[in-house]
Amino acid sequence: MNNPEILNEFRELIESGSNGRLQELSESLHPATLADYLNQLSPEQALDVVEVLESEVQSEVLMLLDEEQHRPYVLDRLAIDRLAPVISRMHHDDRVDLLQELDDERANDALRQLARSEREDMLRLGAYEEGTVGAITTSEYVRLWPTMSTKAAIDQMREQAYDMETIYYGYVLDSEMRLVGTVSLKDLIMSRPDARVKDVMNTDVVSVDANDNEMEAARLLSKYDLMAVPVSNGEQKMLGIATFDDVLDVLEEEASETMYRKAGIGQLVPSDERDVIYSKRLTQGSIWYPVRLRILFLLVTLVGGLLVGGVIDFYEETLAAVVAAAIFIPLIMDMGGNVGTQSTTIFARGIALGHIDVKNFKGQLFREVGVGAIMGLILGAIGGSVAYFWQAAPAGIPELAIAVGVALAVVIPLATLLGFLLPWILVKIGVDHASGADPFITTIKDFVSLALYFWLITMLVGIG
Repeated sequence: MNNPEILNEFRELIESGSNGRLQELSESLHPATLADYLNQLSPEQALDVVEVLESEVQSEVLMLLDEEQHRPYVLDRLAIDRLAPVISRMHHDDRVDLLQELDDERANDALRQLARSEREDMLRLGAYEEGTVGAITTSEYVRLWPTMSTKAAIDQMREQAYDMETIYYGYVLDSEMRLVGTVSLKDLIMSRPDARVKDVMNTDVVSVDANDNEMEAARLLSKYDLMAVPVSNGEQKMLGIATFDDVLDVLEEEASETMYRKAGIGQLVPSDERDVIYSKRLTQGSIWYPVRLRILFLLVTLVGGLLVGGVIDFYEETLAAVVAAAIFIPLIMDMGGNVGTQSTTIFARGIALGHIDVKNFKGQLFREVGVGAIMGLILGAIGGSVAYFWQAAPAGIPELAIAVGVALAVVIPLATLLGFLLPWILVKIGVDHASGADPFITTIKDFVSLALYFWLITMLVGIG
C-alpha cells in the first residue's frame, strides 16, 4: 500500500523544483511502486518526475504508467532526445508497443535516433497485427550454433545476459537462421567443456508461427511447461521468442475481459474498440456509462424472470395443494444455474487454450452432456432421497420426492447441454459468447426445469 507521506513529498518536491531530491526519492523506489505513485499525481506532475529519471528507470516506469491518461501525456511531451534512449533500453516487444502509442511524426523522429539494427527490428516486429504471436515477440534471445563448444556457449550466454530477457535457454540456429534445437543453461553447465552444443541440444523443438493467435503461444507454454516458446516467420526462420510473462499478460487481459462481459459490463461497441475495459470509467466516470453497459443484459434476465414467474402462476393450484413443493424450487433452479455456469466456463477456457475445436464440436458436446447425465442421476437420487425423508414422507406425498429427483436428473444434463451449445452457436454466428450465453441459459433452464417439476407433481399427485 502506498504511503500518503511519500505522495505528499512528491507533490512538495515538484512544487519547489527540488529536482535532485526528486530524482533521489524516485530512484530509491521500485519502478512498479514509483509508477503507482505517479498514477496518483496529475499527468503534469508525473511528467515532471519522469524527466528527472535516468533513462534506464524511465524505460521501466513508462510501461507501467496509466495508459489512458498519464502515459499518453508523458509520451507526447517528453523530448525526443530523451525518448530515444528510453526506447533503446526497453525490451524489444515493449519498444514496439510504445512506438505504436506515438503519433506518426514523433514515432519517425524517435526511430531516426536509434541504431539501424534496432530500427529494423522494431519495424519488423511492429508489422504483426495485435492479437498475433508476432505482436508479443521479443528478438532478445540467446543465439547459439551447433558446432560451438559448451564452454563457448556458456561464455556467450554470460556476455549476452544483461541484454537478454531470459538466458535459461539457448536457441541453436543453422546457417539459414532456422531453429534446429534448444539447450538449457543447466545442460550446458553439466556437460564437458569440450562437448559440442549439437551433442547436448534437444532437437524435439516446439515452436509457434508469428501469425498464429497469441493464445496458441499460451497453450504451448502451458502444455510443455516452458518459460518461452520460439517464434518463427513464414520462411521458418527464427524471429524471436514469446516469454511467459508477456503471455501471462495476455491471459490476464483475456480473463478480465471475459469476467467483465459475463457480468454484463463489457463494452457494447465494435470489437476493435473494446480491447481494454477501464475500471476508472465504471467507478469514477459518468453514472450513465455503467448503466448503459449493464442494463441490456439485465433486461434479458428480467424477461426471463417474468417467463419463469408465469410458470409458477400457471401451476398456482398445484403449489396451493402441495405447499411443500415450494421448498425445493430454489434447489432445482440453483443447481441448474451452477451446472450451466460450470459448462460455459469450461467451454470458454477450452476455446481459449485450443482444447475445443469449434469446427468439430459434436464429440465434445456429447462428452459434456454425458458428464451432465451422470451428475444428474447421482444428484437426482440424493436430492430425491432428502426430499422424501424431509418433506414427502411426513406429509404423506411420496410423489413429491420423485418429482424432485426426476427434475434434478433432467435439469442438470440440460444445463450442460445449454452451457456448451449456446456459446458454440454464438461463436459460429460471430457474437460474444461470454456475455450473450448466460442470460439465455438461465431463462431456458429455469423455465424448463420448473415447468417439468410442477407438471410431474400435478400428474403424480393427481391435482385437478
